[in-house]
Amino acid sequence: MTDVDGPRQRVAVLGSTGSIGTSTLDVIARHPQRFEVVGLTAHQRVDELVAQCLRWRPRWAVLPDAARARAVRERLAAAGLRTEVTSGAEALCELAAAPEVDTVMAAIVGAAGLAPCLAAARAGKRLLLANKEALVVGGALFMQAVAEGGATLLPIDSEHSAIFQCLPEERRSWDARIDHLVLTASGGPFRQRDPATLATVTPDEALAHPNWVMGRKISVDSATMMNKALEVIEARWLFDLAPERVRVVIHPQSIVHSMVVCRDGSVLAQLGTPDMRVPIAYGLAFPERIESGAARLDFGALQGLSFEAPDAGRFPGLQLAWQALAGPSGSTAVLNAANEEAVAAFLAGTIGFTEIHRVNAATLEQLEPRLPVPPTLDDLLDLDRRARSLARALLTQRVPA
Repeated sequence: MTDVDGPRQRVAVLGSTGSIGTSTLDVIARHPQRFEVVGLTAHQRVDELVAQCLRWRPRWAVLPDAARARAVRERLAAAGLRTEVTSGAEALCELAAAPEVDTVMAAIVGAAGLAPCLAAARAGKRLLLANKEALVVGGALFMQAVAEGGATLLPIDSEHSAIFQCLPEERRSWDARIDHLVLTASGGPFRQRDPATLATVTPDEALAHPNWVMGRKISVDSATMMNKALEVIEARWLFDLAPERVRVVIHPQSIVHSMVVCRDGSVLAQLGTPDMRVPIAYGLAFPERIESGAARLDFGALQGLSFEAPDAGRFPGLQLAWQALAGPSGSTAVLNAANEEAVAAFLAGTIGFTEIHRVNAATLEQLEPRLPVPPTLDDLLDLDRRARSLARALLTQRVPA
């Protein structure tokens, strides 16, 4: 298929005003004959969503509450736009599963993205997964929904997209070919900072990522390397590998996006500039390749590629990935909930940077998931609520820096 052959792919962008959402729309704008935007959703950025609706004229727009939805509905109606504006978690799921939607870009941050991701999977959509929490929280339940719904699951995180691009399309041959996976991490803004000084880190310092332009929550996760811990969990489910076969290495240049170490010792890697439009374009057009808008690598200008082991003293949260995967079912959901609460508190200025790890580790240690087998979505959401409640209680227990 070329950009002018056949019907356009109808795309719903969940989380359209965030960094992944806006990058997705940038790629789509380069291929108007190939893609049609039929749905957009946002959380708080009402002005941005209105501007996107005026630009893309989607059939649906979804917001979290009725008040914001009413405000957007009135502004779009005044502009003569007939976009149907709805609100709430159920409306998100309805959009994700709508027959008029072919492709869902799942870019909602956090556990809030699990329900619409499940709805899209069960409806057999082409699901571009930028919401790693769908797998961190949903795990086997989510992968079962993908299999039973016949969905096409395409990872958008740069690391998981890189691995996916290095593997054959036939999933059944993956285990026989792979020795282990290596997720690369930039090391964030504190890769060389004295661990003894991390307690005084400010939100502005944590948000200053050296390579990537990302949202606030994921930028803090990159600074603590909790983002990489969540990606280890995501990779375990995406590629159906034992946790010990997923490893992490720091690669400050963010050029090698991840690697597959094969049984024969060969190493396959995907390289590119640090631009999320590359994996987004790959997901949108798979199995074809289309223009992403990203700059090309200039190998003559590269100063070198370096790799180093993560420093456990500087990044203690990384090990929580394997600890949670080794724990009772639901432990990864507990870790995710605690981290979301702790990062929000750090960004609000109510706890210090190193307190994030204390809260995450303590919540994981103190809360026994006790999920039924298999769990339901309601079971997982209830566990998420319990973990958040415990994490919030732990946030009030201050310890010396």
